Amino acid sequence: MRIAQILFSQGFGNRRVCAGLLQLGLVRVGGRVVEDPHEEFETAGLVFEVEGRPWAYHAQALLMLHKPAGYECSQKPRHHPSILSLLPPPLRTRGVQPVGRLDEDTTGLLLLTDDGALIHRLTSPKHHVPKVYEVGCKHPVDDSQLARLRAGVVLDDDPAPVRAAAAERTGECALSLTLTEGKYHQVKRMLAAVGNRVETLHRSRFGGLLLPTGLAPGQWCWLDDGSRAAVSATGAIAAPAIPG
Repeated sequence: MRIAQILFSQGFGNRRVCAGLLQLGLVRVGGRVVEDPHEEFETAGLVFEVEGRPWAYHAQALLMLHKPAGYECSQKPRHHPSILSLLPPPLRTRGVQPVGRLDEDTTGLLLLTDDGALIHRLTSPKHHVPKVYEVGCKHPVDDSQLARLRAGVVLDDDPAPVRAAAAERTGECALSLTLTEGKYHQVKRMLAAVGNRVETLHRSRFGGLLLPTGLAPGQWCWLDDGSRAAVSATGAIAAPAIPG
């Protein structure tokens, strides 16, 4: 692929901007300055530099972000900054977007991609991709609440019961909740339906992916092909490696 097309595909600007980066000698491949926009490179495993910053080529972007509190999962946020502001400009330019949404006060594992087909597959209720939430509650969690969450509770806008795939107590006022749907404020509404209240909410797992302990709030990492395959899995796997 021509280097100008590579830069364009990776989000480094429109074609004129990418040509300008090359003309100014700001692009390097293998430590060598590349100025000819027509010079071709194999994209498999390609790492290039733009203005001294290394960048690995990805035909489609798939990222994991440790979402901190106080950010909205929206391109046009209303009350808080967008989680997209935590990403470097090339990723925003190429159009990555969150896979589903987490409320502004919810933390944890958030996937972002520019692969529309993958977004549809992961958010479609037909595929039952599990997400695990660690919930801190205002009141003690008892066995009857856990049983009702597993059996199903009725939310205000839907007469059909909504069930947790799993619900386990992790502390006096805490539980781990596994859901395979993504209704609006679902965890908070389910806990309210059984007489409790969510105080803190953190997503620790999406499909077969676990949030790495080394990924701090606000940080993100690329996901490799193995992690991409694991996203739709139903069993937990090891967390992806975080670059040092």
